[in-house]
Amino acid sequence: MTAALSSAAHRPAHRARTTALLVLAAAPVLLALAGPLLAPHTVDTPVTAPFASAGDGGALGGDQLGRDVLSRVLHGGTLLIASALLIAVVVTLAATLIGCAAVLRPALGRAVERSADVAILLPPLLGIMLIALAWPGGGRWAVVAAAVVLGTPYAIRVVAAAASPLTTAGYVEAALARGESASYIALREILPNLRATVLALFGLRFVEAVYVISMAGFLQIGPRPPASDWSLMVRENASGILLNPWAVLAPSLAIALLALTVNLVTLLLAPDSTAKAVARS
Repeated sequence: MTAALSSAAHRPAHRARTTALLVLAAAPVLLALAGPLLAPHTVDTPVTAPFASAGDGGALGGDQLGRDVLSRVLHGGTLLIASALLIAVVVTLAATLIGCAAVLRPALGRAVERSADVAILLPPLLGIMLIALAWPGGGRWAVVAAAVVLGTPYAIRVVAAAASPLTTAGYVEAALARGESASYIALREILPNLRATVLALFGLRFVEAVYVISMAGFLQIGPRPPASDWSLMVRENASGILLNPWAVLAPSLAIALLALTVNLVTLLLAPDSTAKAVARS
């Protein structure tokens, strides 16, 4: 009885602490989305001398063309977050539907496993470059398509591994005995029991998408100048890092902070065991 009362007393404090951490973690994402409204200058108007130091016409100085670094950082996260969110949603949705179906249809399961093996063996950078070069015009959409194509087979394998033990559960066997269709069993019996896995997978796919888009931008495969993209800013201003370090440090820290906060939210919302299992898969 004492243990139960102590647990009940700690529950509100735990919820309050979790809520506070979620708000703190979501703040950088919201700031990045609202950044264009807070920027003091436009992204393409020179306001300082090239690589002017912080405080010399701008809070974070100027970039290689004298544009305000702070304004470009505030503008640079919107498209990155939107692209990463699109990749995470598409990959997670496709992986969830196909992964649940794969455990009920052995032939589909074998095809998924072989596709995942091929996707894992293919170096991500090489795959992105091949798809980006074949995509008409290249650019951001080419990187999004490459991330979806390369990430989906691996994510399907993760969902299938989590759903496989559920196929022997009593409620699934009862549904099979009733003659329910595979789609009904996948959506009504298996999927509701994979909420934690799907949430952890979504968070990890989002973080991976941020890294993929950032890497592509740094290699100039995705966003093109004069776009205000964080990864592109790092590449463009690398030559002047000794003159104005903030031109490189500010977008680099923004990318790292975005990845860390999304990881934190995922770990807070998903059980520790589930998040660790998805990370290992």
